[in-house]
Amino acid sequence: MTATVPADLKAFLDTHDARIAGELDAFLRIPSVSARTEHDADTRRAADWLAAECTRIGLATEVIPTAGHPIVLAEWRGAPGKPTVLVYGHYDVQPAEPLDLWTSPPFEPTVRDGKLFARGSVDDKGQLYLHVKALEAHLAVRGTLPVNVILLAEGEEEVGSEHLAPFVAEHAARLKADAVVISDSAMFAPGLPSLLFALRGLAYFEINVQGPAQDLHSGSYGGAVVNPAMALAKILASMFDAEGRIAIAGFYDAVKTWEETVRARIRALPFNDEHFRAETGSPALGGEPGFTTLERLWTRPTCEVNGLLSGYTGEGAKTVLPAKAMAKVSCRLVPDQTPEAIQRLMQAHVAKVAPKGVTVTVTHLHGGNPWRGEPEGPFFHAASRALEAAFGRAPVLTGEGGSIPVVGDFQRILGAPVILMGFGLPGENAHAPDEWMSVENFTVGMRAVAAFWEEAGRI
Repeated sequence: MTATVPADLKAFLDTHDARIAGELDAFLRIPSVSARTEHDADTRRAADWLAAECTRIGLATEVIPTAGHPIVLAEWRGAPGKPTVLVYGHYDVQPAEPLDLWTSPPFEPTVRDGKLFARGSVDDKGQLYLHVKALEAHLAVRGTLPVNVILLAEGEEEVGSEHLAPFVAEHAARLKADAVVISDSAMFAPGLPSLLFALRGLAYFEINVQGPAQDLHSGSYGGAVVNPAMALAKILASMFDAEGRIAIAGFYDAVKTWEETVRARIRALPFNDEHFRAETGSPALGGEPGFTTLERLWTRPTCEVNGLLSGYTGEGAKTVLPAKAMAKVSCRLVPDQTPEAIQRLMQAHVAKVAPKGVTVTVTHLHGGNPWRGEPEGPFFHAASRALEAAFGRAPVLTGEGGSIPVVGDFQRILGAPVILMGFGLPGENAHAPDEWMSVENFTVGMRAVAAFWEEAGRI
């Protein structure tokens, strides 16, 4: 039977569209930057705001403290004998810097050309909030939900979700669910809904190189004292071979080879390298030889420099030999790599190539395991039908180059399948200036999730 978006739920969402947009704006105005201690109070305020909204629509809600930022846990358990579905999202956001590259202020939501610009609009406040509104539609119109629902929102996703997995393990009985649903990703293209079956993991490092006790005059000391910036450059360059493969010994040992059927499915997607290149503004694409761009993004590991700091970077000249240099380096992981194994390999590699005359330390800041799911099962098919009902076409299966650290933890601890149906779009600048979410996708996403609850109730 072909699914449809129930008319009564659609009518409610359409009628309350302006109110819902205003609520989302209020949520987005809270600068809940989890990485910055000066925003700790804002992050707590975002948790309280979300909890109050969940309570208002009829969910039993708690704000539960952790050693870091709090967890919002909202529940509705009025459907005995029906499945229980856990919805996960996060209310924390990335830092907004560089602020001068934003067209409008990052915490003043602004709509331009059908796009809602604000930090957190798509990652993940907007996508989390559309779930809240789909639940509200059911409860307001019908006074009930087709299934039991647990909504869990954390405030540390952007800093590695350090305290979420222990929380899930400690409360596994309370969080027991038949499926987990997450919207924190993008559709493959406008109008083309997607269900994800793979996420890359992460191992994030800081490399510090210390040379002399203080900055030195490059004329008086250059050539006799090892330059930490040059030493760091040598270390970073050694991580890759001439063809772009990662040259850290053992890095690829655990990497699984993907089935040819999966690779063929990826190659069949409507993807254009030139459009992708133009979207990034890059002169050319690159990467590991022997793989298409999408395969590189979804199925292959990476090692990337995320930031560099050393010496004098102000206006004009200052002939200085810097005392220290620092790099932030992230590795995206694929099955069966683990952050712990990559940490050992990274530390061994840096120790091997570091030149004499400097002291080098490698700190593993945070990480997450890769994940690959099976695109089967009743909840997967319920999500597929709901997306088709809302968007008018069946979803495609895609991967995601980014990481959602807790996905694997949910599957491992709760033993429940994870359904990833995102409503973002390519080029949405999720971690960059001018982050945006499609207004249409937010609207249609609410309808899709409302239809999903209807479909899940038939399982």
